[in-house]
Amino acid sequence: MPSPHDGLPETAQGPAAEGAPFDLFERWYEEAAASELNDPNAMAVATADANGLPDVRMVLLKHRDSRGFVFFTNTTSAKGRELAENSQASGVLHWKSLRRQVRFRGPVEFVTSEESDAYFASRARDSRIGAWASRQSSPLAARKVLEDAMEAETARFEGQQVPRPSHWAGYRIKPIYLEFWSDRPFRLHDRVAFTRMTPQGAWEHGRLYP
Repeated sequence: MPSPHDGLPETAQGPAAEGAPFDLFERWYEEAAASELNDPNAMAVATADANGLPDVRMVLLKHRDSRGFVFFTNTTSAKGRELAENSQASGVLHWKSLRRQVRFRGPVEFVTSEESDAYFASRARDSRIGAWASRQSSPLAARKVLEDAMEAETARFEGQQVPRPSHWAGYRIKPIYLEFWSDRPFRLHDRVAFTRMTPQGAWEHGRLYP
């Protein structure tokens, strides 16, 4: 179980040490990986279209460092189209076993082709083939249409490597806001927020009322 104070500072106000929120995130993530039954990297990502209408779905956090939080998807999917129109997003990870959550928001950028290639190559072969077979977020007349497409792509790549489709890539959310929430009795929860003006700026941090 986590320590009584979850690594959060007893007082929080003013400038934060460089890397502080990411160091804390890493400690929390390691504890979640040891305690969560399924997918400690499950992350809700919210995007918005050009009119500002929000859209949210679950994805998997596949990489994290001081640059931000990375997930991969079909760039022609709904979230890919929305990010093309409005390259900002927010995310949240909720770890029920620890009664903690982390949420963040900021601008979004593509990861490098090399990063996308490396992660794509690490996926199960059928998942790589599925990336070619699925027209993610497009209308599907019947399940059999997808199954037939999967069979056709499986045959096409038989005996060879499955390359990454050009429409499949990684996105990095570069946080300018990063908040750590920890459950406390009587809903007097702990909230510490780290903020900065730009993804390259210095962090400030402060405590929030629950």
